[in-house]
Amino acid sequence: MAFETEGRSLSPAVLSKGVRSLLLHPHRGFYLVAEIGKKIIGSLMITYEWSDWRNGAFWWLQSVYVLPAFRRRGVYLALHETVKSMAKNGRRVCGIRLYVDGRNASAQATYEKMGMKETRYRLFEEEFKNKR
Repeated sequence: MAFETEGRSLSPAVLSKGVRSLLLHPHRGFYLVAEIGKKIIGSLMITYEWSDWRNGAFWWLQSVYVLPAFRRRGVYLALHETVKSMAKNGRRVCGIRLYVDGRNASAQATYEKMGMKETRYRLFEEEFKNKR
């Protein structure tokens, strides 16, 4: 998914530890998966950002992926609507957010179709190489 959407190769060892860490520490977030039978065909991760301005948390949709053979068939819609329902029924959830590669016009159109709007904020980051 990272290579397809951003041209990034990930370390399987680091990725495995990262997934395991989220599963062991649910205060960091959670995963949702879409399945047909026992086959996972789509997934996303939710992490949390506290907003003191709103006295609530934004849920960040991350690592969104649907297998190519199942795209444009409502898989992401089902995941997105599940997240929205959970967030609206959750305590102190003030909204959902995501970031998308600026070159990924298809994903941007999908998110707009789901009712999301581009914000005026721009994303800045500084990565640190830490013990993985």
